[in-house]
Amino acid sequence: MRTEKKFISAEYVARLNNSPFFIVVDYRGLSVGQFTELRKRLRAAGAEIHVVKNNLFRIAAKEAGVADLGGTLAGQLAVVTGKKDVASAAKAVKTYQSEFEKPKLQFGYLGSKLLTAEEIRVLADLPSLEVLQGKLLGVLQAPAQKLVALINTPGLQIARVIKAKSEQA
Repeated sequence: MRTEKKFISAEYVARLNNSPFFIVVDYRGLSVGQFTELRKRLRAAGAEIHVVKNNLFRIAAKEAGVADLGGTLAGQLAVVTGKKDVASAAKAVKTYQSEFEKPKLQFGYLGSKLLTAEEIRVLADLPSLEVLQGKLLGVLQAPAQKLVALINTPGLQIARVIKAKSEQA
């Protein structure tokens, strides 16, 4: 392999190792302006998209220990990676796809699990990580709030009885 290709492959490996997920899309038919807009939306979601050379990406995925992609890479492909949650990146791609009917979702990986295009769409429909964390925190706090209310109830009842007695006298 030529030096330039080794450098590009090493860059792909670094991106895959630094991201817990990747999503492969076929960007055929997108103009430069549309692709730039998609990049902006993904950046806002904590992800980035890069056009890849299929053969070099296949080699890089194998080196990164992600998977043997075999013949699944065909066409003009770009790869979405990120350091945040996969749901926000998938949501950005799905929203963009609903507006412009491009890019076409191919497949993805979350950890070492293969995700189909349909599974990526399901992930896109999930609430963001912050919303899920807030809901979990609410669920965890609810029993503590009830416990505090139960503990305070006898004290409040005694205080009301004492207040009522003092007002009678």
